[in-house]
Amino acid sequence: MVRHCPALLVAAPASGQGKTTLTAALARLHVRQGRRVRVFKCGPDFLDPMILARASAAPVYQLDLWMVGHAASRRLLWEAAGEADLILIEGVMGLFDGQPSAADLARAFGVPVLAVIDGSGMAQTFGAMAHGLASYQAGLPFAGVLANRVGSLRHGEILRDSLPAGLAWYGALPREAAFALPSRHLGLVQAEELADLDARLDAAADALLASAGAQLPAALEFLGEPPAALPASLAGLRIGVARDASFAFVYQANLDLLRGLGAELSFFSPLHDRQLPAVDSLYLPGGYPELHLQVLADNQPMLQAIRQHHAAGKPILAECGGMLYCLEQLSDRQGHTANLLGLLPGQAQMQERLVALALQEVALPGGRLRGHTYHHSQLHCTLPALARGECPNYRRTSEAVYRLGRLTASYIHLYLPSNPAAAAELFLP
Repeated sequence: MVRHCPALLVAAPASGQGKTTLTAALARLHVRQGRRVRVFKCGPDFLDPMILARASAAPVYQLDLWMVGHAASRRLLWEAAGEADLILIEGVMGLFDGQPSAADLARAFGVPVLAVIDGSGMAQTFGAMAHGLASYQAGLPFAGVLANRVGSLRHGEILRDSLPAGLAWYGALPREAAFALPSRHLGLVQAEELADLDARLDAAADALLASAGAQLPAALEFLGEPPAALPASLAGLRIGVARDASFAFVYQANLDLLRGLGAELSFFSPLHDRQLPAVDSLYLPGGYPELHLQVLADNQPMLQAIRQHHAAGKPILAECGGMLYCLEQLSDRQGHTANLLGLLPGQAQMQERLVALALQEVALPGGRLRGHTYHHSQLHCTLPALARGECPNYRRTSEAVYRLGRLTASYIHLYLPSNPAAAAELFLP
């Protein structure tokens, strides 16, 4: 079945060029024009999608030729084309970085690349960078280029005039604090923490409208078909999902899958709630427990409720920050230490530098699951590993997966749709 929809993949020469700002500005601009916009994020990420979901007023899903898979990525695009007036995909890192890269995704589905380049401190070299991005790999669909962080109207004109013939100019965004997106050690600050986020998004959309207008790109063909029905393997199961400022790193596709398998999801806050909802299993996703150490440690009723859940032999899946919450102790960068759940023997210490960043695939008793790891903490755990992740890019990172009773814990953020049967096993009593 063929569906048609305009689409762009927003990429850059490197991280930090402004991909998220531009993608969010485009989404907000077209939403304000009355259009339905669906946004995707290329590769593993949790923070950018929070911003993009606010900008587009719709859930944001991952596209990745390895973690999500070619067939599933194609289906997601096809489904979006059936309900949207515009599809936007935010790239990851630099356009050609990684295996697979954002360029690989663009070629796989014929989505034209809109390159955003930080033009600060640059003049005619801007044209050389744009030419390089457009011509480095044969067969790459390329829409054009947009300059970010320009110093003045004249500066933008210089950058525009530097482009070789045939490269389209999509406008310029000024160097403007009004729509800058602040960040911390794992990336952008979470959307819910920015009280003025909507004002920032509107300011960026206004600047984009003034520079480039709000015209849609050409419509593309997307091929696909409805997915096969999922088995009701979690029918009647109630899963409690931690969700607050400490635990917010979860793929929307994971939640959709659990519901699709028949589970009922109940969200709760380890920071603020004093008791668990009535549930059969728990999902403790990643996040920033290190930023809320004392509040988490002081919420003794919640700690005791989760301990009792584990003692009763009920399943818990704890990923990254969720795993840190399960440890005996966690120390932040300033050296403050708190006693937490104590379900997993060991402790972790936050580090100044990145400790691990890699795609991972792990063979669990229920089957193989794919995902990724990205953390700034160093773990010391005395429990033998149930399994270890493997990186498809031959990196040394091999994260341990621990199992104690019905607790499954790891630094790996699992992409559950990569194997629905293996995902179901993690939550079944």
